[in-house]
Amino acid sequence: MATDFTSFPIIDVGPIMEKKDDPQMCEDANVLEVVKQLDQACRQTGFFYAKGHGISESLLGEVKKATRTFFQHPYEEKVKIKLTPASGYRGYQRVGENITKGVPDMHEAIDCYREFKPGMYGTLGKTMEGSNQWPLDPPNFKELMEEYINLCTDVSRNIMRGIALALGGSPYEFEGDRAGNSFWVMRLIGYPGASSLKASDIPENDIGCGAHTDYGLLTLVNQDDDITALQVRNLSGEWISAPPIPGAFVCNIGDMLEIYSNGLYKSTLHRVINKSPKYRVCVAFFYETNFDTAVEPLEICKKKTGGESKFKRAVYGEHLVGKVLTNFV
Repeated sequence: MATDFTSFPIIDVGPIMEKKDDPQMCEDANVLEVVKQLDQACRQTGFFYAKGHGISESLLGEVKKATRTFFQHPYEEKVKIKLTPASGYRGYQRVGENITKGVPDMHEAIDCYREFKPGMYGTLGKTMEGSNQWPLDPPNFKELMEEYINLCTDVSRNIMRGIALALGGSPYEFEGDRAGNSFWVMRLIGYPGASSLKASDIPENDIGCGAHTDYGLLTLVNQDDDITALQVRNLSGEWISAPPIPGAFVCNIGDMLEIYSNGLYKSTLHRVINKSPKYRVCVAFFYETNFDTAVEPLEICKKKTGGESKFKRAVYGEHLVGKVLTNFV
């Protein structure tokens, strides 16, 4: 588990991806080594880099390039796919429209969610009903992103199998009624470059994305290779940079996994501050539970933490809708 120039472990998840269809994966020595590394990372920081995931570096680059191309369009063009309540909170938002803890974030974005049939989740799902809005330019945008989503879903599912083993369960602990129909979320995000010569002294309201935790199980971050902007708060309360590593995802665990683990794994605060004069692109894929899953600590995790639940039961869809309804101007 190399650390190179970063404070976070770099984990080669290749053995898990190679054994993903093998019911005996938990007996493979290489898989078990990855499981050990995942457990250590999730206990210590909640953040790690994943390489060997099988998504080509060229595709990772294509996704960022298409995202950048869209954000270079005039506002009049971008607003054609504007995010509204009527769109199920799917689509484009301009700089400053996303809110974190009451403060506008200095980024623009396209928000996408898993699509579902109207009425499938009753009243709870009504807020999120809608179709994803894709720009017409670049012309292959929709097809490229849908391919990417499918690949990220597969990678996430298999990393979660490793995490399930790390917690002492079966590889399939987070499938079926828990996350067999993951309500994934994807955000295509653009962060303007620092506008001041004193870029080291950026005021609070110029933060690209304020300190927050993620809602679900696991996040895969595909960020520009030449700009360091993502910061993670460590156990000592210090903000540590997570510099990009070409071809690797930055991964972090979310609120729902903290609940499932009964606090063994922490959903870690992180933020984005782009001090570079260059525009920064980041594509974040969030692997979530099923929309209507009631999340509560796993029995195997309660046994490891004194036998009692440290968290109240949470319905993921309620958690998501509550966040979405307070996240936008």
